[in-house]
Amino acid sequence: MNIVVQKFGGTSVADHKDRRRAVQCVLQAVQQGESPVVVVSAMGRSGDPYATDTLVQLMQAEGDTLCERELDMLMACGELISSAIVAQAITAAGHRAVALSGGQAGIITDDSFGEAKILEVRSQRLIELIQSGRIPVVAGFQGATLQGDITTLGRGGSDTTATALAVALKAKRVEIYTDVAGIMTADPRLEPRARRLDSLTYQEVAELAHLGAKVVHPRAVEIAAEGDIPIYVRSLYSDDPGTVIASRRSQPIPIYSDKVVTGIAHVSNLAHVEIYTDGDFNDGLAIRLFEAVAGANISIDVIYMSPTLIAFNVHDSQADDLVEILQGLGLSGQFTVETGYAKVSAVGAGMRGVPGVMYRIVNALHRYGCSVFQTTDSHANISCLVKESRIQDAVRALHEEFELGM
Repeated sequence: MNIVVQKFGGTSVADHKDRRRAVQCVLQAVQQGESPVVVVSAMGRSGDPYATDTLVQLMQAEGDTLCERELDMLMACGELISSAIVAQAITAAGHRAVALSGGQAGIITDDSFGEAKILEVRSQRLIELIQSGRIPVVAGFQGATLQGDITTLGRGGSDTTATALAVALKAKRVEIYTDVAGIMTADPRLEPRARRLDSLTYQEVAELAHLGAKVVHPRAVEIAAEGDIPIYVRSLYSDDPGTVIASRRSQPIPIYSDKVVTGIAHVSNLAHVEIYTDGDFNDGLAIRLFEAVAGANISIDVIYMSPTLIAFNVHDSQADDLVEILQGLGLSGQFTVETGYAKVSAVGAGMRGVPGVMYRIVNALHRYGCSVFQTTDSHANISCLVKESRIQDAVRALHEEFELGM
């Protein structure tokens, strides 16, 4: 059926003018002999009438303790509104469209409200709509349990919706329309020489997303990778080809690069934690520590552990909660929690097995006067903890060192 899944973010459907652009993208696919399946996010951003954050504030006004099931019902409303309005806009433009909730589109999830996982996609209804010549417009970010309860998929959920549908429908590609030209080599607000990347591997994009870059959600990328479905990240406001995300084996999309590093990501607002003992960590204290942190739903990152020292980072908004946990474990006087840090990461599938990458990173940061307080690495990234006040210099140092502006 030559299916293409087109996902439009909140800013792409926020007003009538933008929705007209989105509709033109949909109809252009039809004119090219393709069968589009549209996925939409909630309209606008925080403060706008139908944005998800705005809806949540309505519920918070009735009490601070929010019921997870009912909260998901409310949070799903923004995308439902978008799907109905975009379906109407497509129909008004001359092509019949049908709005669907995530559950109606066949997305079945578990009952982990707020962070539901997709169990399966029952695509028969979508296939029947496509075969009848209609365009499905699916509310992103949501699904339904086997009992029919509405669930939401967590941050980046509309991207996840799009790639999950694409895999289930064996689509030829996913198109993600945003307000930027594609995926950049670095945040252009910190590095004005940042440029758009023509192509990236699934692994590189997942690494960039995990490490703070505002790109496609890593869970969505992983789903697309499993089905080997290419993703095109494009601007709604230009004809620029955008960035293609695919595997090296995908054809006809070439993904070749002689660069060791392809992009720089960063995460701000971190607190650095160091915990000292006289060798007790191997006697079960570390287990109790990590169990307590997990039970408090605190995410830790860049972890170092030895018999006498454990070091890691948390978001600075969770620093006070972490201090309470450490005091409760009897560690008063044995730890420091210091805010004002950030993490900068060099990402590239080409760095695997290449000697000297760490030297280049540390040397570049040193040239810019950025001290390194902690590091971590994988086959496709090296991350360094630096002071928050130096994050712009750190991003620029690595962008310059690996010649990403060229």
